[in-house]
Amino acid sequence: MTKDIIRLIRPKQWIKNLFVFVPVFFGGALFDYQALFNVAIAFVTFSFAASSIYCFNDLRDVADDRLHPEKCKRPIASGAVSTGQAYAIMATMIVGSLLLTLLLPPPRMVGVITIVSCYFVLNLLYSIKLKQYAIIDVCIVAMGFVLRILAGGMASGIVLSHWIVLMTFLLTLFLSFAKRRDDVVRMQKTGVAPRKNTHRYNLTFINEAINLTGAITIVCYIMYTVSPEVVNRFDTQYLYLTSFFVILGVLRYIQLSVVDNKSGDPTEVALNDRFTQLTILAWTISFFLIIYLS
Repeated sequence: MTKDIIRLIRPKQWIKNLFVFVPVFFGGALFDYQALFNVAIAFVTFSFAASSIYCFNDLRDVADDRLHPEKCKRPIASGAVSTGQAYAIMATMIVGSLLLTLLLPPPRMVGVITIVSCYFVLNLLYSIKLKQYAIIDVCIVAMGFVLRILAGGMASGIVLSHWIVLMTFLLTLFLSFAKRRDDVVRMQKTGVAPRKNTHRYNLTFINEAINLTGAITIVCYIMYTVSPEVVNRFDTQYLYLTSFFVILGVLRYIQLSVVDNKSGDPTEVALNDRFTQLTILAWTISFFLIIYLS
């Protein structure tokens, strides 16, 4: 039973909530332990809120999941967790998320609660109706990540650069389109649409959307690294060198999507693709060395 509950709340997906640490890393506050503690609270808060959404989504989609070749193995769809138990777990996650914010200083606590509440409501609407609309669905997913970095900025007291907000939205939009491509490929193979809006996508549109958002993401990152605001803040002109790894990472993900048809879950790619892992590691180390040790 415990194993099924863990599968239901999907702790593997919590890796997405590491985006709350983006403001601390890009803001040069990685050694500010109070800021790190506050952002860690925001991370767990967002993780619990996300898990409650996973429960709600599985409850809403249980009928469709039972017809899906993979999703039929999910705890609720398979009958391993009852609907009553799922609602109880969902409520526990929500309450836990709210209680954790009490550990934050009052002004930041209110800000984080507001942002997490917006995330929760947005995703409820997504699960109930909005995910049925093509393009809107991927934009909402991307907005969820923007809310994550806003929560990290609020918790740490770091004002976010507009470049960071734009890059977060564009990068996650790119990844979301790549994920939808996997659905289109599956629909072409089986004749069954994994999502209700999959028929509003096709490979031509998805491929162009992936290329467009990937290219704009790269340009936006390069513009960030050479912007006077960033150069003056970190007192270095060498951040543009990290663009190499961003370009490499985007190209690798396009390769996984278009050539290998393995872009179904960005989390799985990050956890299992060694090339992607090494690229992320190389980017992190190079960025860290330039802004913290130069």
